[in-house]
Amino acid sequence: MTTDASRWRRCSSCKAAIGFGAAYWVCNVSTCNRPRTGLFFCSVSCWDAHLSVVNHRESWALEKRAPSREQWQREQAAEAATAPAGASPEAPAPRRILPPPAPARTDAIPRDVLIVVSKLKAYVRARSGFNTSDGAVAPLSDAVRELCDRAIENARAEGRKTVLERDFE
Repeated sequence: MTTDASRWRRCSSCKAAIGFGAAYWVCNVSTCNRPRTGLFFCSVSCWDAHLSVVNHRESWALEKRAPSREQWQREQAAEAATAPAGASPEAPAPRRILPPPAPARTDAIPRDVLIVVSKLKAYVRARSGFNTSDGAVAPLSDAVRELCDRAIENARAEGRKTVLERDFE
């Protein structure tokens, strides 16, 4: 994290500067103190303001003291020395990308009908007055499987294990 000469961090609530060696407050709840979250408050009233947003059941403010400028520079130098080559200290951790799985065996994937036949027939009849053959259900189920396979690949490419509606686009 880069900083100018006059401040160590900014208050997460009011954005006021927290100087080197100054007192500051943090939330005792662990989710507020994670490295990626890192909430710091210049006063107890700023800490109190964040409670209306996060709805902690039980929490309190912990008073801490900011490091001196020299301590901060030493910490930054140590982090830079242990960081991988080419990574900037401000860059977020890389997202977890799942490798493509081994191709699934086709006999392991159920070939059941994925369409509610009565709903399909009712839709076609209401829309056009036509009848629907029972043979139309298998190709339609295959088309749904293909759409689902594409959506699964879209979710995997974004590093998710949940298929969302946007994956079908």
